[in-house]
Amino acid sequence: QVHLLESGGGLVQAGGSLRLSCAASGRTFSSMHMAWFRQAPGKEREFVSSVSRTGSNTMYADSVKGRFTISRDNAKNTVYLQMNSLKPEDTAVYYCAGDMMYSGVFGAAYDYWGQGTQVTVSS
Repeated sequence: QVHLLESGGGLVQAGGSLRLSCAASGRTFSSMHMAWFRQAPGKEREFVSSVSRTGSNTMYADSVKGRFTISRDNAKNTVYLQMNSLKPEDTAVYYCAGDMMYSGVFGAAYDYWGQGTQVTVSS
């Protein structure tokens, strides 16, 4: 089994920053492509960012490009999402996801998911 656990969410003011963490256990973390998705109330889950096994390749949704940065530390079995210049529209539950093969922006392709961490950005 693979278990993913997100942390670092909270309440911040618009323009502020948060860093989310996703800790993995149960499998070799370095073998998985990792991604962040988010889901706002009443909306579908959407892709935020992804990172390859070694961290050399990253992808970002247009809505967060230039503001968010994804990274990973395979020695710590952890993937991060640094979120800067936060906007109220970033408010959502953020989910960590992993897959043994590259799955891109398609959430249905990811086999492993965390429980989510709430991010709330006030105006």
